[in-house]
Amino acid sequence: MLEGILLGLQTAFSIQMLLMVIGGCLIGTFIGMLPGLGPMSIIAIMIPVAISMGDPAAAIILLAGVYYGAIFGGSTSSILLNAPGVAGTVATSFDGYPLAKKGQAGKALTVAAIASFCGGTIGAVLLMVFAPALSSVALLFHSAEYFALMVVGLSAIAAFAGTGQVSKALLMTVVGLMLGTIGEGTMFSLPRFTMGIMDLQSGLSFVTLAMAMFALPEALFLVLNPPKPGAGKSEEIKELGITRQEAKSIAPVIGRQSIQGFFIGVLPGAGATIASFLGYAVERNIASKDEQKEFGKGSIKGLAAPETANNAACTGSFVPLLTLGIPGSGTTAILLGALIALNVTPGPRLMIDEPQIFWAVIISMYIGNVVLLVLNLPLIPYIAKILTIPRNYLIPYILFFTLMGAYIGQNNATELLILVGFGVCATALKFADYPLAPLLIGFILGGMLEDNFARSMQLYDGIAFILQRPMTMVLLGIAISLVLLPSLRAKRAKIRSEGIAEGD
Repeated sequence: MLEGILLGLQTAFSIQMLLMVIGGCLIGTFIGMLPGLGPMSIIAIMIPVAISMGDPAAAIILLAGVYYGAIFGGSTSSILLNAPGVAGTVATSFDGYPLAKKGQAGKALTVAAIASFCGGTIGAVLLMVFAPALSSVALLFHSAEYFALMVVGLSAIAAFAGTGQVSKALLMTVVGLMLGTIGEGTMFSLPRFTMGIMDLQSGLSFVTLAMAMFALPEALFLVLNPPKPGAGKSEEIKELGITRQEAKSIAPVIGRQSIQGFFIGVLPGAGATIASFLGYAVERNIASKDEQKEFGKGSIKGLAAPETANNAACTGSFVPLLTLGIPGSGTTAILLGALIALNVTPGPRLMIDEPQIFWAVIISMYIGNVVLLVLNLPLIPYIAKILTIPRNYLIPYILFFTLMGAYIGQNNATELLILVGFGVCATALKFADYPLAPLLIGFILGGMLEDNFARSMQLYDGIAFILQRPMTMVLLGIAISLVLLPSLRAKRAKIRSEGIAEGD
């Protein structure tokens, strides 16, 4: 472990890697502050650029910097405009925006920056501690366990998709799995579902599908559903400091939510959004009665909790990504595809086969959090002016880089037709409030799911491996519970409400 850390320090502190960290944090902060634009779109666009670098370590450090930089910077628009830049900062607006309305925008931004820095840094420490341990445990897994693990990841993504969206997320996951079957089959190596198109024999391109699901719909969505003019202007930011008493009050909140957020982020399908809401709910429930009344009206604890949790969860999501090769969110699914495109296979052997990449990514997170703190404290008054740029000006750039990236990825015009076709479908799904991340994750995990299932079938002469391996049964049981739990909770809540009504 010590040798790996030293190797990571040597790699991360090179001039090239430092520039990648700074560049990723700058781009991520910019994207995070813009309402409606998330890290998935920009990362999907940047994949061809990352691949062209040729250095997997530099590419993944750049893309990772964009990811946690967007989560870090997303709080700015939430606080100033009540318009969350990313989904993980929605809970930040609950108390951040009321603080800004009270004329305490500077204090709110300071609390958010400190909480984000502490959550990301503590998360990086926990990542350094737990990732190698989890990697060694994962070496004990075989094809059957990996198959069950993929099922857990898919079911968790669907189950935690949000209230009222479980069935939609499950449907999108199934669609992603179906798209993953296009191309040569695993067991017989014969083309399937190609419709006679030679370019589809190798399957759909991840880069094309990622941009069709996120980047292109974003541009079309802005055209079809433009933002309302005069959304509001941020007040002048003056004071950036907090009192010693306020620092003492948020310190235990930051400590608790850093740990809780990290472990929530480790769970496949949970991610920063779930962590932020859970962090807010936990701190509100354990607060005193007087403090509970302040939640939603400008509580600094209510602001610090989700900001800490979402940044810690963002770091925690790299545990299943790097050690198991399983994405915990839509953004990490894109990062997984980028790693595979760079001929790097995330999994238990990554720390052994590519230690410089494994440890450099972790060390770069320390550097990235310092860079983000510098950006989001003294430069916030100037960066906030970026929010005045109309989003419509971004449309030509999104379209240009999306089309260019799709063509460069496969070097044929068929990819452009696939991009436009799936992009139009994804835009319609976005208007219908269907989550797109489960589709992409289903597509990414579909190939690995099929490979491990086929290998297990061959080793155990059928599906007997499910009964012969206890760990496989346990994991499949967890997957079933994750699918059924949201509906059971909703049914139980309905029964309780009916019971209360009858009692009254």
